[in-house]
Amino acid sequence: MKFCPECEVKLKTGDSGLQCPLCGYVDGQKVKQTKKIVEEEPDFSLLAFEGDEGDDTNPTIKLDCEKCGHDEAVWWMFQTRSADEPTTRFYRCQKCKYTWRDYA
Repeated sequence: MKFCPECEVKLKTGDSGLQCPLCGYVDGQKVKQTKKIVEEEPDFSLLAFEGDEGDDTNPTIKLDCEKCGHDEAVWWMFQTRSADEPTTRFYRCQKCKYTWRDYA
């Protein structure tokens, strides 16, 4: 039993020998080693809500705003670092909509 070196699917018997049903690789042909490097910009829209989004669904906490001093904020947590690090807590003031984070 042989497997495709590109997509790791079991090769099936075809017209030209063993071939991959997904990518068309044929056993015995030379494989070009290519390396795809895709650099994507991180999607920072996930880190903070836009406008009033989330204000009615996320829990509130009694906490002084760093900017205006209002005492109520919406909060949520998001994993911004590696899995063995604690989650980052985000807060958004209910009054001025200022958003800040806590890494603790």
